[in-house]
Amino acid sequence: MFERKIAWEVLDREAIEKFAKEYIHFIGNAKTEREVVEYLIEIARKNGFVELDDMENLKPGDKVFSVFKNKTVIFAVIGKKSLKEGLRIIAAHADAPRLDPKIVPLMEDKDSQLALLNMGYYGGIVAYQWVNIPLELRGIVVTKNGSKRIRIKNLVIADLLPHLSRKKFEERKASDTVKGEELKILLANIPTRDENKKKSWKKTVLKILSEKYGIDEEDLISADLEVVPALEPIEVGLDSSMIAAYGQDDRVCIYTAFRALIDSGVAEYTKVLWIVDREEIGSETNTSAQSEFFKFLVSKLLEKSGGYSEITLRETLLNSKAISADVGAVVNPSFKSAVYDLSNAARLGSGVLLEKYLNAAGKGGENEAHAEFVGWVRRILDENNVPWQPALLVSKTERVGGGGTISKFMARLGMDVIDIGVGLLGMHSPFEIASKADIYAAYRAYKVFYEAR
Repeated sequence: MFERKIAWEVLDREAIEKFAKEYIHFIGNAKTEREVVEYLIEIARKNGFVELDDMENLKPGDKVFSVFKNKTVIFAVIGKKSLKEGLRIIAAHADAPRLDPKIVPLMEDKDSQLALLNMGYYGGIVAYQWVNIPLELRGIVVTKNGSKRIRIKNLVIADLLPHLSRKKFEERKASDTVKGEELKILLANIPTRDENKKKSWKKTVLKILSEKYGIDEEDLISADLEVVPALEPIEVGLDSSMIAAYGQDDRVCIYTAFRALIDSGVAEYTKVLWIVDREEIGSETNTSAQSEFFKFLVSKLLEKSGGYSEITLRETLLNSKAISADVGAVVNPSFKSAVYDLSNAARLGSGVLLEKYLNAAGKGGENEAHAEFVGWVRRILDENNVPWQPALLVSKTERVGGGGTISKFMARLGMDVIDIGVGLLGMHSPFEIASKADIYAAYRAYKVFYEAR
């Protein structure tokens, strides 16, 4: 009879805690796609990785990386076998649900005497979760004279007080308690007066941006700016067994997979870690899983290994095994009776999640791993005492559930793909929660995958 294991009873607790501390440093510092890529490349260089373009030829043991548009990066460690015998690929996404300033974001409201930042949003957010919490603006602004890195702290979106919000709550659905167009960030309350003594709160903001950052309003049109929670990761619970942080979807899988890559030695098969962007909005644009960058990179690996041809590229991809490393949902105790199919739902603290398929609505629009590949994955995890559990994001309500990953785009290249990741509570919220034991189990699972023959 199948029974989920308790990861805390299987894995070494000292190793769990040590890994968790290192992970907390990463998740607290890398809050945008660009920051994730920069963080990983810095560590990779310290571990002997070099840019692929700097290598004329590749041999077993060589460590290389290639970055594109500063938002997607691929790392590879060349294995002992020929590349055309297949790669061991793990892919994860660096983007996370957030708030994005609109193209022309600065505005003022004279009735409230405030300068505001007019916001849009990115990915599947629940808008009411973003009010009355500390926020910060991070990213770059490209001026006519170059690029400037921006980080502005101490921002917030004010909610309506309960004394005046009763009618609003009665009239709106819970999902519309706060609407996306109502997300306005407070920027300034001190007005600037012009030569005619006319007040302007927006001019106060423009003056600060010019003096402190050297940018003007037009420069904001050519910017990649993101508003993210200004919340530090914390250990949760009396036993400190969990971690709460922003962006664990999907950066918890990025970090665990990256550590698995650099901590494992030279393997039989070439190890690849592919970090992508834009997963949360359908994997569009040239930094996403649907771009040509991955095939281009594999082509260059083959070329520098002395064996590129179009047929060899296709053979390499068809022979590859891959993991789409993405998070999944675990049972929330507050809503379990109304929402979860408990026979198929994952639990916090029972190890890494294996998701054979994702979509509950007739399996439409998603990848499904073949039984033979699932059996191979189960075997290598069991042989190495890695706790895992089957998972399916499905509700008791018909046609509710699912959730997409990049596995379907990987499968289109012909490789075997399965979704394996960490279970989260509060997924897509500003403060997602994961078990330390599950995080370490993911690291172990990815490492075993890379090392498997």
